[in-house]
Amino acid sequence: MSDGTGAGGKSGDVTVVHLMRHGEVHNPEGVLYGRLPGYQLSELGRRMADRVGEHLASRDIVHVGASPLERAQETAQPIAKAHGLDVATDDRLLEAENVFQGKTFGVGDGALRRPGNWKHLVNPFKPSWGEPYAAQVVRMMGALDAARDAARGHEAVLVSHQLPIWIVRSHVEKRRLWHDPRKRQCTLASLTTFTYMGDRIVSVGYSEPARDLVPAHLLAGAKPVKGKDGTPQGKAFGA
Repeated sequence: MSDGTGAGGKSGDVTVVHLMRHGEVHNPEGVLYGRLPGYQLSELGRRMADRVGEHLASRDIVHVGASPLERAQETAQPIAKAHGLDVATDDRLLEAENVFQGKTFGVGDGALRRPGNWKHLVNPFKPSWGEPYAAQVVRMMGALDAARDAARGHEAVLVSHQLPIWIVRSHVEKRRLWHDPRKRQCTLASLTTFTYMGDRIVSVGYSEPARDLVPAHLLAGAKPVKGKDGTPQGKAFGA
């Protein structure tokens, strides 16, 4: 995060960049899909995307970007269409890398009982199972700053994924990066909003325009759904 105004802007420019999490994905098997291709929005996820598109239709949005993954691109389309824009693909908005990608992963499905997985669980601070938090901060701050520059004095929307959004917000708000995944405030189709004065972030906001469409157990702070054996189900390592 820069404290200066930079060559491209004035110190009085107010620019708003919304980081949006994609909508619900069609994933009946509960796979930790990570960066795998082929995971698209469900019908409900498309409704979430449309809802946010309607919510932002009156805003002064001049730039829309998205992770290259299908679910992010599909989520961005209604917003871009409402403003007559194309979606700019930005690899910096990708989901975090994860060694458990492609697997179903929860306490009760046996993954934690497999000795081969234990080596990936030794360091929750880095974390040892995936892309370092610090690396996520670098790329996400780069994406935010690029969107700020593209929308000087206006607004931009970037569609990304839960973990990178939460990590960059934690960095900006000066919180530790390691955390309990169940306590992330980053619901499906939510907006984490960064307001810049010049090049400096002066505030961070959060809103859930599609909250009424989000299943109750997926809302921030909700208790996880339990499986038949009574153990919590969910993607503790993903977004």
